[in-house]
Amino acid sequence: MKKKFIDVEERALAEAFDRGEWRRAKNVARERRTLRDAARRTLQKDARINIRLSSKDLRDVQTIAAREGIPYQTLVSSIIHKYVSGSLTESEK
Repeated sequence: MKKKFIDVEERALAEAFDRGEWRRAKNVARERRTLRDAARRTLQKDARINIRLSSKDLRDVQTIAAREGIPYQTLVSSIIHKYVSGSLTESEK
């Protein structure tokens, strides 16, 4: 399968593989299943919360989500996930 577009990181990994710096897993199918199952467990949404927001904040979140083309609940979930995983930090104003 050939990708139409690869980013800089993907290109660097492919070139490293071509130079022999990486080796295929001994059992590719098993490794793929293991990683796919881990991703599913990590990304599975299995808890529900209810929160109260100001009407203005909710409208702003809905506007941003609409601009991004995603449901606002997905945006809120993504923001929380990024924050707790450390990839979203408070900016200096």
